[in-house]
Amino acid sequence: MIQVATNQAAFPNAAEIINAARARAYAPRKRQTVSEWADKNIVLSRKTSPEPGPWRTDRNPILREPMDCLSARSTIHEVVLKFPIQMGKSEVGRNAIGYWMCEAPGPIMACFPAEVSMIKWINQKLSPMLDDSPSVKEVLVSTNTRNAANTKEFKDFYGGQLYIEHAGAAARLKSTSVKYLVVDELTEFANSLKTGDDPMAMLEDRYSAYISTYKRLDISSPGTKGICRIDERYEASDKRLYYMPCPHCLDEITFEWSGLHWDKGGERVRYVCPSCACEIEEHQKTDMIKAGRWIAQNPESKVRGYTVNCLYYQIGLGPRWEKLVEMWLGVQNDPARLKTFINSRLAEAWEDPSMRSVKLNVIADRAENYRLRVAPVGVCAVLAGVDTQDDRLEVQIIGLGKGMAIWVLDYVVLWGDPADDTVWIALTELLNKPIEHVNGHALPVMATAIDAGGHRTEAVKDFVRRRMIRRPMVIFGAVPNNAPVLSRPKAQDVNWRGQYNKRGVMIQHVGTVAVKNVLFGRMGTDGDKPTESRLLHFSEDLPKEYFTGVVAETFNPRTNRFEKKRGARNEPLDTLVYAYAAAHHHELRLPLHTAAKWDELGAKLAVVSSDEYRRLEAEAAIVAQQPAPLPPPKKPAKSNQLTSNAWSSRL
Repeated sequence: MIQVATNQAAFPNAAEIINAARARAYAPRKRQTVSEWADKNIVLSRKTSPEPGPWRTDRNPILREPMDCLSARSTIHEVVLKFPIQMGKSEVGRNAIGYWMCEAPGPIMACFPAEVSMIKWINQKLSPMLDDSPSVKEVLVSTNTRNAANTKEFKDFYGGQLYIEHAGAAARLKSTSVKYLVVDELTEFANSLKTGDDPMAMLEDRYSAYISTYKRLDISSPGTKGICRIDERYEASDKRLYYMPCPHCLDEITFEWSGLHWDKGGERVRYVCPSCACEIEEHQKTDMIKAGRWIAQNPESKVRGYTVNCLYYQIGLGPRWEKLVEMWLGVQNDPARLKTFINSRLAEAWEDPSMRSVKLNVIADRAENYRLRVAPVGVCAVLAGVDTQDDRLEVQIIGLGKGMAIWVLDYVVLWGDPADDTVWIALTELLNKPIEHVNGHALPVMATAIDAGGHRTEAVKDFVRRRMIRRPMVIFGAVPNNAPVLSRPKAQDVNWRGQYNKRGVMIQHVGTVAVKNVLFGRMGTDGDKPTESRLLHFSEDLPKEYFTGVVAETFNPRTNRFEKKRGARNEPLDTLVYAYAAAHHHELRLPLHTAAKWDELGAKLAVVSSDEYRRLEAEAAIVAQQPAPLPPPKKPAKSNQLTSNAWSSRL
């Protein structure tokens, strides 16, 4: 009997086992967030982490809410992280992928701007997680790298698949439907691929089938303002900032670089509270961050956007404040390094100081009251620039004066395929019609630069061969950043002997960077000058689209080039560049004109032409036929004034 009782205690009956299994099966799924799952399952590798061992979200509480937005039960679909480097933004993406694989299986895609960044992420983030986190490794269908179900760029797991792609080729972003999308280093994505497709638009198509359950995470440090994708995504989000209680006044504040103070030489760095003006030491920020919270600045948006700067680094996980100040002081005289610090540490989009005064509203408000196709006083020469597109020609006509001052005289879009003669006939009629001067002179277009880039190069060459306008030029944009405004002509046509024909088509390259530096410099400094002293004049009759296009690019000091803003059309700027380059034609060489030469040309145009004189005479005759107005009443003469005889002699 004793032996039987012992066996019954050690082995419960079958009913209890079955009921316990049934209870576990019927029990509702526990609400587990990404941060809770990561704390239990993620193990940081000694190979890639400064603090190897179990993942602890409390070590960096800033990451908790962004990770939890990616949980299965969260109603948030899109999350944007505009973080500095070393803040843990890539860990958020990796933890989310591991959570989805284990807790909410489905097709997943992790996308990177290039193959190099993709391989680095696989080696530094994904592979260590699969090797050191058993719960993630267990869900893989196979761990054999020779198995087709487990390659370096593709992982097959129970309930879903993980695709690891880069945006270097359009084929890698097609034919895949996913429920979860992680986009890392979003700022580095190209504006368009070789096929002309926008990689971001192609990625949006990947999760369109999961319209109610998809999750998307965009991660990046920012780049140049106006062309930065992550900055654009963040501005469209609810723009959350991390607020913390001040240890002195308990008011909720954010860390801003402008609030950081230090003594001469970067000594004794501290933060000054904007509410109570008390000094906050760096060691106090640990408790402040722990008690902080995210607050939305644009709560109407359905996209969650998060940003912080380098002052939020937890001690031991990033440079100390003293080191950051040392880095800041060391980059002040180097624009490229300063841009890197602002992008990578402050998590702010870079804006060149010289470009801040070149804004759409500022330039449009500077427009002057003169009619298009009527050259004002000061214009001595007329040039034109033409941009060639597959379905149109965009033409800009400018006037030049003393000091190479520019007046925009006309901007016309001629619709039609340049492969057809119709649009070239319209261009010929437009450019052979002289520009009227305010004094009645007729100013011809002296030279025209036509861009031959794109798909209609031979059509441009054929038009120039026919010489239907004055001094037509075939131009291309120069590749080097230090190229001159206009290169030497290079013959393209050959004669029957196989020798270059000097009377045939000539190709010239335009140094677009050099010209844009001139134009943007003028746009930035003209605002402080009176109208008559400006070097770049715009008519108020120009359409709004013109002003949008003429400021459609921004300078990137890292590449030393001007780059087009997202979604903007830059043809007005390009045609202005081409027209300015046309003034450097070797038969004109207008930049070499001295001040005396410009004065001589201006003096000739200051004389009213015979046609204008006859027009003014006709207007005077019409005025003479009108009844003369009554003279004003005369004042009575005073004793100290002239006598009546003296008045009559004067009259």
